[in-house]
Amino acid sequence: MNHSTETLPTEQRQRCEIWTRVMGYHRPVSQFNHGKQSEHYERRHFREHATTR
Repeated sequence: MNHSTETLPTEQRQRCEIWTRVMGYHRPVSQFNHGKQSEHYERRHFREHATTR
């Protein structure tokens, strides 16, 4: 595969807000305290695949 990378100039870049689901509610990670933010970034993500029979 041929992947190209493109870099935007600093003045065109925007901050990306990350949201997560906590206790049934969606909240931006930026509103977490420092300890909870650190815990969020240490999480491991996985994909669950359907079983075949």
